[in-house]
Amino acid sequence: MNHQPLTVPNQEYAIEVQKLNFSWHEKAKVLDSCCLKVPQGQFWMLLGNNGCGKSTLLRLLAGLLMPDSGEIKIKSPLGFVFQNPDHQLVMPTVAADVAFGLVAEKLSLAQVQSRVREALNAVNLLELERRPIYALSGGQKQRIAIAGEIARHCEVLLLDEPTALLDPDSQIELVALVKKLVKERGITALWVTHRLEELEYCDGYFLLKEGRVASQGSPKALWKKLWK
Repeated sequence: MNHQPLTVPNQEYAIEVQKLNFSWHEKAKVLDSCCLKVPQGQFWMLLGNNGCGKSTLLRLLAGLLMPDSGEIKIKSPLGFVFQNPDHQLVMPTVAADVAFGLVAEKLSLAQVQSRVREALNAVNLLELERRPIYALSGGQKQRIAIAGEIARHCEVLLLDEPTALLDPDSQIELVALVKKLVKERGITALWVTHRLEELEYCDGYFLLKEGRVASQGSPKALWKKLWK
């Protein structure tokens, strides 16, 4: 299996998946020769029924799981946002948590502070940089999780049902924010969801069924199919 970053300048696709196979065991095949491509600088969503392999595919893209066979090419650095931000936020305050992901980059203190403020400003939470994590709402926690990946200047952002635990207003705020980040910063985002109303914010969709992409295209085309 080949899992490598894309390094060719001006590459058309930020994520490429070819004939990807994954099974938990012999009788539990999750992905079956799955193929997809996400264009650079676009916001795409991954749809499908529970158990179809959406979250598994995202974890394979992030390198958290290893496939049985197939090829993954993905631009780096990449960021990953979990469904539950409490599984991701580890430091006591907002600024400290956003800075935590920068430790490996060996930046100066001034550079870290600049990256943290830039990321918090991008998610509209700069005024909360000293706020304790426990004092945040669910929507604010998810935005801090995204800020942590933005601070690392990620090229690709993978989001695993990030609105699942949020109230309706926070759901819309978060998906609109990711759309804004994609367009303003030129990053590529792949968002797992089962909420069809979120489709109006993305550039395209993949519908996963029985471990394969059953259909893909523009959200408008999918809406026409659903409401025929």
